Amino acid sequence: MNFDHDELMLMMLYNTGSRLGLMQELQLMQCYLMPDETALRELSEGVIEKLKLLTDAEFSNLEFSPD
Repeated sequence: MNFDHDELMLMMLYNTGSRLGLMQELQLMQCYLMPDETALRELSEGVIEKLKLLTDAEFSNLEFSPD
């Protein structure tokens, strides 16, 4: 699974150490977005969809270090 730089940065900020935990944190964060924060909503929705396609083992092999 390929994540772009913005997706990786978002994942790094909300990472709880598990794939499901990260997905839950991103969903919780979306509850606090203002209506005009569409770019962040779309980014987080895209990350959640990609995370759904990963296994926990694949998630544990991801590197979140910035370039």
